[in-house]
Amino acid sequence: MPTSASTVPVVLVLAGHDPTNGAGIGADQEAIRSGGGWALSVATALTVQDSSNVSAVYDVAPDYLRAAALTATADIRPQAIKIGLLTSKASAQAVVALLDEFPSVPIVVDPVLKAGGGKALTDDDLAAEVRASLLPRATVVTPNRSELARLVPEQPNDEQRALTLCSEGSAVLITGTDPLPEEAPSDDAVVHRLYQRGQTVREWRWPRLQGSYHGSGCTLAARIALELSLGQSLAEACERAQRYTWRSLEHAQQLGEGQYLPDRWYGNSSQGREGNE
Repeated sequence: MPTSASTVPVVLVLAGHDPTNGAGIGADQEAIRSGGGWALSVATALTVQDSSNVSAVYDVAPDYLRAAALTATADIRPQAIKIGLLTSKASAQAVVALLDEFPSVPIVVDPVLKAGGGKALTDDDLAAEVRASLLPRATVVTPNRSELARLVPEQPNDEQRALTLCSEGSAVLITGTDPLPEEAPSDDAVVHRLYQRGQTVREWRWPRLQGSYHGSGCTLAARIALELSLGQSLAEACERAQRYTWRSLEHAQQLGEGQYLPDRWYGNSSQGREGNE
């Protein structure tokens, strides 16, 4: 028997397209669908990339972003929104204007500023625009430490950077997978920290997996959005999404010559959410 639409959580995804499906919209769709949700997907950019790095990025017209998102959501209403790669101020402004249509929907922003292989995907002006206009609208933003440093360059450390963004409106989940350029990587653990205004900092430690992974940030942010669409608290959504992402990375596959691609269907039964428990 078909499933009633009212029982399927829907997440609107605004993100770049990665032909490998390691990251971007393909990763988001898998992370959401494997957890029993449904992704409405609007491409914000088209990339030319393999499992090693991005070689080119093509902008998508802001008018398309708005029209595609409004048409899909007029028919199928989302319970959460996940935003990834933005490549121009005009696109960022179009997304911000779109959010006015969803005043009470939780919003997860994964501020993709460079590719896993190191190629910069945004300039400082766009990063400043994202911080000024988009992040204050977010429920939570999920930067790695390098992204956080670019977003809040005036502060000297992770904690003060996170607290600054909290004061501007958004909770912050700092992902500790990648060290800052001047630091040596930790061999034993990855530490994620959640900062919320007026609340105690939450910290999670996960065993560090060997290898380099493509799309871990997309996977985490999309799964947080799914959990929020199901009514989980932010801290619980972050914990569940981290567990799911770690398992996906644990079973990742190196299909090409570059980074490992997460297996986002590992451990998920036909009932949808078993692998996240």
